[in-house]
Amino acid sequence: MIRRLLLALALSAAALPAQEVQADFTLRDFRFRSGETLPELRIHYTTLGRPRRDAAGTVRNAVLLLHGTTGNGRGFLGRQFAGELFAPGQPLDTATHYVILPDGIGTGRSSKPSDGLRARFPKYGYEDMVEAQYRLVREGLGVGRLRLVMGTSMGGMQSWVWGVRHPEFMDGLVPLASVPTQIAGRNRMMRQVIADAIREDPDWKGGDYAAPPARGLRTALAMLFMMTSSPIAQQGAAPTRDSADAYIGRWMRERVANTDANDFLYQFEASRDYDPSAELGRIRAPVLAINSADDLVNPPELGLMERLMPRVATGRYVLIPTGERTRGHGTHSLPALWKHELAAFLAQLPPLPPLR
Repeated sequence: MIRRLLLALALSAAALPAQEVQADFTLRDFRFRSGETLPELRIHYTTLGRPRRDAAGTVRNAVLLLHGTTGNGRGFLGRQFAGELFAPGQPLDTATHYVILPDGIGTGRSSKPSDGLRARFPKYGYEDMVEAQYRLVREGLGVGRLRLVMGTSMGGMQSWVWGVRHPEFMDGLVPLASVPTQIAGRNRMMRQVIADAIREDPDWKGGDYAAPPARGLRTALAMLFMMTSSPIAQQGAAPTRDSADAYIGRWMRERVANTDANDFLYQFEASRDYDPSAELGRIRAPVLAINSADDLVNPPELGLMERLMPRVATGRYVLIPTGERTRGHGTHSLPALWKHELAAFLAQLPPLPPLR
């Protein structure tokens, strides 16, 4: 019994990333594209593994992994993600890769409205977020080149921005659950419903609320639930009327209790400046773009990826078919469904020189 327990603990530990470091990087007098500034912009981050350098002293094994709209970098440490990508023998094994997991501006433990400025916090966008990430990598971590930039949802969109803003800085790009064009149509409408629900709640008080604007927040969260849910998954989780009522009631209570309305509003409005479509020809690194067929946020029937991918010099688009294991937009967080594509992509990148 004891031997079986020790073996189970050893296997569990082996499946989790090692050499974990958490820290903050502070940018002084950071100027946003809006013209606003912050005396100190804090970017929190986690790293896994260690940087390895070539003969010239350049770090060559670094991977930047970017999270979704309401997430944070440490969200990638769960077993269903980390166990599939960062464990021994996996595509981003932290014994050989230096994985960088930043919290974007306005999320996690990075600077955000709920720190105190509330609605007076600068109106940041994806361009600002990518600039802060770039400075973290270059100035904070001393990394002059990335092996890979990969992101999920908002992080996928930011991966496209990385490709056009810093085309010589990475060996490869892997955006997941994203489309490299301006957010419009139903996607934009859903985001506008979220923003309007919060702003039009009388309890929001221009962002200076004493108690959360619960009515507006519930409406906004309901829209988020629909954007990111999957009919097959939700039917399996709640196959009866009563179980469905209990499921959504529990989900809503937990999210309302743990969501700051100003942070949530800013997170969704940050997409206002996103549109790399006209500059896709600037991308030099090979691109592997992965979406899922049951993604309500990026529905494949719009045909956007088929029209946009030819603008990328070297790119491949993979659409995961709907199935029992897909989770709609959330399929981006299930590497078991797409890590074979990632492994094949990494194998096709230029080989790394001897590292130390």
